[in-house]
Amino acid sequence: MNRHIFRNLGITLLGLFAATALSFLFFHLGHKNSANIAVIYILALILIALNTTGYLYGILASLFCVSAVNVFFTYPFYKMDFSIAGYPITFVGMLAISLITSTTTTRIKKQKAVLDERERKLAEAEKERIRANLLRAVSHDLRTPLTSIIGSSASYLEDQENLTQEEKIELIANINEDAHWLLNMVENLLTVTRIQNDSGLVIKSLEVVEEVVGEAITRVQKRHPKLTVHVSMPEDFLMIPMDATLIEQVLINLMENAFLHAQSKEPIDLIIENMDKEVVFRIRDHGIGLDEEQIPYIFEGKYSSEHTDGYRGIGIGLSICKTIITAHTGMICALNHEDGAEFSFALPKEKENEDDA
Repeated sequence: MNRHIFRNLGITLLGLFAATALSFLFFHLGHKNSANIAVIYILALILIALNTTGYLYGILASLFCVSAVNVFFTYPFYKMDFSIAGYPITFVGMLAISLITSTTTTRIKKQKAVLDERERKLAEAEKERIRANLLRAVSHDLRTPLTSIIGSSASYLEDQENLTQEEKIELIANINEDAHWLLNMVENLLTVTRIQNDSGLVIKSLEVVEEVVGEAITRVQKRHPKLTVHVSMPEDFLMIPMDATLIEQVLINLMENAFLHAQSKEPIDLIIENMDKEVVFRIRDHGIGLDEEQIPYIFEGKYSSEHTDGYRGIGIGLSICKTIITAHTGMICALNHEDGAEFSFALPKEKENEDDA
């Protein structure tokens, strides 16, 4: 508390001293019009009100400014004199202007502080909503594969003597498949930890779009060798600010979802469009499409449909995609087209100053 008082007093005294010194300089250089001197003090009042808290310092500074103009820069000099005709009205008017300026500036600053606090709370609420959605998606998507692993391993341990070789291999294959899927989901979760906790944004650097896309396709095809992707992109050399690892994860999630859930043998289309202020990525499949009624919830880990298969339904992967694209100040959406489903996201071209690294 004392620190704030000393800071406010220091700013007030420094502002008044600087205004008085400048006024004396102007006065002795021949600019003896008291109205010009008053403008200097009013400017000082605005600066004091902007940089101090509360009304007190601005009001005290206003009183000092009116007195200083009267004593130092109005005849008879170095005396407080309101007896000359017209002076009382002039100084009362100046005092009123000074007080109104000070109080208005202080009120605006307080309103700004209230708006900043409201924006901070909204940002915190959005972060909590994202955390809740991720937690909900994790809880849903972990339960079934873990249950399957436990069930398959228990069957193998308890009844291995009665199982045929083919049944044993099938149980182990199921465990292996579920374990790999869980590993993939853990990678998704670890990806989110790259997002800064305080700001909810990421540190971006200029990356070549073609290289990021190529790396994502290579990684997803290692998991799914039968996955085929047709890429369509401009001939222009595209570089945009991003966290390459995170955007690769988004592309992998979307291509993997299209491969697993579209129920189509057609290749996946990856279309990249170079717009004026952003680059748009479209992942399009030629399958069964999405449930129209549930599209609004698809990025919240709530999507379920009779077409999706249990724990490999569209869950945490899309929640993480939403989190990553939002952290890049981009947009992501889903829709149906004539022959299937399309997921698209846009990344802005401009690099924000606060993200420079």
